[in-house]
Amino acid sequence: MTDAWVPSERARAREAFRRAQHRRALLVAGVATAVVLAGVVLVVTNAPGWERARQAFFSPERAWEVLPDVAVGLWLNLRVWVVASVVGLAVGLLIAVVRTSRLPALFPLRVLATVYVDVFRGVPVLLVLLLVGFGLPALRLEWLPVSAAFLGGLAIVLTYTAYLTEIFRAGIESVHPSQGAAARSLGLTRGQAARRVVLPQAVRNVTAPVASVLVSLQKDSGLISILGAVDAIRAAQIATTGNYNFTPYVVAGILFLLISIPLTRLVDAWSARQGWRGQLRGVPGAGVLR
Repeated sequence: MTDAWVPSERARAREAFRRAQHRRALLVAGVATAVVLAGVVLVVTNAPGWERARQAFFSPERAWEVLPDVAVGLWLNLRVWVVASVVGLAVGLLIAVVRTSRLPALFPLRVLATVYVDVFRGVPVLLVLLLVGFGLPALRLEWLPVSAAFLGGLAIVLTYTAYLTEIFRAGIESVHPSQGAAARSLGLTRGQAARRVVLPQAVRNVTAPVASVLVSLQKDSGLISILGAVDAIRAAQIATTGNYNFTPYVVAGILFLLISIPLTRLVDAWSARQGWRGQLRGVPGAGVLR
């Protein structure tokens, strides 16, 4: 029975030095942050128009008054975000598989997929919203819903699916061809090799960038307001009409931040956690047929 390991005096001194450096770094960062914040507050509050700006943008009474309506509008943004995310992920992965396929029979679909991705990645999302929101109702299709929320969500899906397709395509191409060849040598069909070997690794490789795109999608869900959908931004605009108090816009911005900031931090934490695995995937043969 061996004795338990005990760190040496030098190891304990090294660990104490690291802790001291960490505490010193935290102290310096805290002091610097406080100084910067104090400077910003000092400059803003001493501006000639601060009192008028405070009344127009930071009225607590007005914020509390409009909060329920803006929160109801935010619920629409969240629904659009969830639906667009699910549809975009599923369709984007499917299109990426088609684009990376080498089957001759899928050549027409590969051309269509390439054109789709090029067009919707090259056109601003605001322009897509206007074209979809005003162009599709002009066709007078009886089976097509023409509500502003549906058309706005459709435009966002069309745009972000193109971005997700390119991310998934990059993930598929990052998997070494030997992975598929090894799977085929074990008796798997081409489809089974793609589904069980290539796609799981491809999706895992691009989890962080996909999550970042979904965070951006959450913010851009507010663009559906330009079509008349009563989301958080539109509710704030309605509340502002007539009294020229812009506090409702600040309330809407804070509600969006309460969602986007935690999501962004989660994505950063996930990226940091996956960093060493990403380096490992760059090693030839690491993870073959795991």
